[in-house]
Amino acid sequence: MKQLAILGSTGSIGRQCLSVVEALPEQFAIAALAAGGNLDELAAQIERHKPELVSVGDAKKADELAALLRAKVISPLPAIHHGREGMLAVGTHSKADIVVSAAVGVVGLEATYEAVKLGKTVALSNKEVLVAAGELVMAAAKKAGRELLPVDSEHNAVHQCLRGGTHAEVKRIVLTASGGPFRKTPLAALESVSPEQALAHPNWKMGNRITIDSATMMNKGFEVIEARWLFGVRPDQIDVVIHPQSTIHSMVEYVDGSILAQLGPTDMRLPIQYALTYPERLASNNQVALDWRKLRRLDFSKVSTRRFPCLRLAREAMKKGGALPCALNAADEVAVAAFLERRLPFLGIAEVIERVLGRTPRVKFAKMEDVLEADAEARRIAKEEVNKLAATAIAAS
Repeated sequence: MKQLAILGSTGSIGRQCLSVVEALPEQFAIAALAAGGNLDELAAQIERHKPELVSVGDAKKADELAALLRAKVISPLPAIHHGREGMLAVGTHSKADIVVSAAVGVVGLEATYEAVKLGKTVALSNKEVLVAAGELVMAAAKKAGRELLPVDSEHNAVHQCLRGGTHAEVKRIVLTASGGPFRKTPLAALESVSPEQALAHPNWKMGNRITIDSATMMNKGFEVIEARWLFGVRPDQIDVVIHPQSTIHSMVEYVDGSILAQLGPTDMRLPIQYALTYPERLASNNQVALDWRKLRRLDFSKVSTRRFPCLRLAREAMKKGGALPCALNAADEVAVAAFLERRLPFLGIAEVIERVLGRTPRVKFAKMEDVLEADAEARRIAKEEVNKLAATAIAAS
């Protein structure tokens, strides 16, 4: 039986990961869980899965969780940690065979990196890990002799398709994108898009930030950067196409013209289970299946960088390298938060990111501390730029 540690257990991916675990009780058990502030959900997870160790956002939350668990008469209590030290304790737990990196933002970056260095199997959902620190993380994985297993549906699909040929036989990787809720919205109307409209994804149910990133297609930009590191391909070997049905999750084209595509329902439990059980494929109690009766057409179209400038910015950051991909991610997180708080218009997200990239020096990272410092500086600059745009908007009104 494999023991799991989950970074981000109360988020969308974390909850679905536990659903996979519950559907395969003879295969998996839970050693450790890390969450932020959703204590009710975490307490329920602890009651069901009985981890040895858990972590929450801060010391106050740790005290609140301990009181909640005692009130529920849960015994024995797990060891309760918090903050950076807590995330590291979960990610490096001695009993964990697999670490699921599903925390949102850079909060899970350091713990994931340490898990990789220890040679643990890492099932990677957290985009920030490879976007912000791809070179460092992949160097550590190579040194440990371990493969990172992608959980994101697109990279998971590519991983499956790559089992059909050698690395030298790959011509290109094609990542599919739904196009989000604004695929056909008139460009002029994007000026007045509301958070509620941007959060209404047509195909997937995800967390707030990744849903907004889907609307701007920044998520696809992040995935292009991730694919470069995960699969060891050149930037010019990675393409993106809009596929509104989200049935084909990604494709690999080989040098002889053959194209392998992975199809499946829009259910994240499928790629999660693939990553957890790799290299095997196991039957599951989860009823995850593609309804062929509803599959009448598969549409594809090019991505407009006028409509989705964030994809262009991501490619530019990848090309320049160094601290720029890290700054790209940090600026996006700050800008998306400001948009959700109605302090920034939808089109302001890309504008803030472009300004931050313009102010970021092209330095190379030598250690994880360099990444965290660059992330903090990019966030500071992004907040400045958000405030500038907000002040300009107020003055104009």
